[in-house]
Amino acid sequence: MLTRRPALAAILACAVTAIGAPAAVAKSGPSAPELNWKPCGTAPNVTCTTAAVPADYDKPKGRTYSLFVAKSPATDPAHRIGSLFINFGGPGGTTADRFEARGQSYFPGLNKRFDIIGMDPRGVGQSTPSIDCKANQETLGIYSQPFTTPENLDVDALLGKDRAYIRQCVRLNGDLLEHVSTANVARDIDLLRQSLGESKITYFGFSYGTFLGSTYANLFPSHYRAMVLDGPVDADAYINDPQRDLAAQTSGFERALGRFLAACAHDTAACRGFGATSGDPWDEFDQLVDRLDAHPAATSDGRTLDGDDARAGTAVALYNKRNWPTLAQALQNADTGSPDLMRALADAFYGRNDDGTYDPAGDRYFTIGATEQRYPRQLRSYLRAGAQSWDQHEHFSFNNGYNELNYGLSPAHDRDAFDGPWRLAGSAVTPLVVATTYDPATPYHGARNLVRELGNARMITMRGDGHTAYGSNSACINAAVEGYLEQGTLPPAGTQCKQAVPFAAPAPAASAASRRAATPAAVRRMQLHVRPY
Repeated sequence: MLTRRPALAAILACAVTAIGAPAAVAKSGPSAPELNWKPCGTAPNVTCTTAAVPADYDKPKGRTYSLFVAKSPATDPAHRIGSLFINFGGPGGTTADRFEARGQSYFPGLNKRFDIIGMDPRGVGQSTPSIDCKANQETLGIYSQPFTTPENLDVDALLGKDRAYIRQCVRLNGDLLEHVSTANVARDIDLLRQSLGESKITYFGFSYGTFLGSTYANLFPSHYRAMVLDGPVDADAYINDPQRDLAAQTSGFERALGRFLAACAHDTAACRGFGATSGDPWDEFDQLVDRLDAHPAATSDGRTLDGDDARAGTAVALYNKRNWPTLAQALQNADTGSPDLMRALADAFYGRNDDGTYDPAGDRYFTIGATEQRYPRQLRSYLRAGAQSWDQHEHFSFNNGYNELNYGLSPAHDRDAFDGPWRLAGSAVTPLVVATTYDPATPYHGARNLVRELGNARMITMRGDGHTAYGSNSACINAAVEGYLEQGTLPPAGTQCKQAVPFAAPAPAASAASRRAATPAAVRRMQLHVRPY
């Protein structure tokens, strides 16, 4: 940051101890942790354990972190294949809690022949220590409001806010932030593999979990028997050119909004009446947001809904096509003077709890990415990217550009991160990459890039909307994924499946129930990704 280098140096100096040269490779590796499984959670038959792993793999006999791991045992043990590790994404997302709550009902087909293993990665969830900056995400986090644009840009104020957030994260989390790279999580998985007595694991990663899977495949190419990467991250761009990667993602959200509004124009009843008056849902959306920018609407809990809140709430709803009816109802309600449902969507975006605190997932998303992604250090790079995003992205420019300055300022970096090369040997098992044509968070071209980067990979496509495909979107996708995971049979190259999630008006008898379901309480129960990966 040419004209501000002294200020940057000051924040780095006061934030953390300087990072020295990489330590010499240890002569003996870490020991596999002992696992003591005990019943946990509310779902039947789920057991949990903690596992001690090295904080620093360069010092395998040094201090340790404690991983929290849940297991849902195979329901058909006579035909058990092995252990299936699942990661739902992030960075900073949890996994163990989902199986504690739902167990065998989560993936009943896969759980027949696999022990499903849900590990909270180091620094996350019930693993300890766990990252928490205790930040108000709406005023201090990387998506704090008001969203920075060329119209309100105050460089000194932006730097001051970002530095305050980083200082708080460093003060509360210390050198944990220097050891939470994806590569270290991959090393943790391999230690657990040894503890489970498995010569090879099976791996299923969603979203950012595909970056973890790609990392594991490169670090331990002979230690997995099958690997599915659903909603794939462009691995090289994510870690080595994150500004390009995030700009592509913002374009994906713009495209997703356009498809939603086009569906509304086609069927205003499915869109709960939003856009019916003008016949132009796109223009009605823009007018609503502009109106909320100028005159925030009062909510029933004494807060307000402004244009930035509506942008954030819309973005989080676009992750899943099944959210489209709720988004439509939220827009229609806000357009007619009832902003509570859209306020609830905005709260979901920020991870706001009922007591006014915030889920630390937002802190983890930022700090884990910052520890390994290769962001530039020049201030002008972020000012240029912010202006470009404003020009190119009408609705979601807050997702990249100015907000990425946090990454350029962050002083904590993991020396043991892995940044490629990503190419898999021909002798490695071929991963199955599952991509969705209109995925907003991990755009389709990124999936094609990953397949090219890995070299040895097979891609199948779901033609549809939303982030990730396996589960309740397409029987065709499910059959291909399960056949590969269980029998090791790759689907034919070029396989394409159609999404089977309709966007339609509710039946007359169901209309009242549908309206009742679209409430702030229902939004809090929605399984929404907190942030893009």
